[in-house]
Amino acid sequence: MRYPILAAVALALTTGIAASTPAGAQTAHTHSAGPTAASVFEEEAPFLAENNAAMDRMMSGMAVKPTGDVDADFTVMMIPHHQGAIDMALAELRYGKNEQLRRIAQEIIVDQQQEIAAMRMALGQPLPPSVPVPTQVSPPQSPSQAPASQTPPSPMHMHMNEGQSK
Repeated sequence: MRYPILAAVALALTTGIAASTPAGAQTAHTHSAGPTAASVFEEEAPFLAENNAAMDRMMSGMAVKPTGDVDADFTVMMIPHHQGAIDMALAELRYGKNEQLRRIAQEIIVDQQQEIAAMRMALGQPLPPSVPVPTQVSPPQSPSQAPASQTPPSPMHMHMNEGQSK
């Protein structure tokens, strides 16, 4: 995996539970009918894949060649950063179950889109057309369903690379 924290979580989920129990020791959860670490990771795999893709897009978008205009360079780097937060919040809405965190994710989407618009306006850049904020997404119906097909890409995401050709 590309991100060390996610790799550590994956490793802990797949091997850490058995490794944390001393050899020969039996615990109450050893024989439980609950989900195994591997099945928990498999259930989380679509979220992790979507989150990794968002991080990759964000990091790629932030890698810009300086133009000598600090304000423009800052904005060109911050827009993909904010879009990355939006994309990760959408993944939380698709896969997360905690209502408090889902609400925070909705707020992140709204706030980050507003900040992207404010940065564009500060530099006199055109704003994308208005569309509803994509905060009400439903989880995929099956593991094979592609998450991207449920929510159209944000117009901020479609236009985030504008202005990088300076």
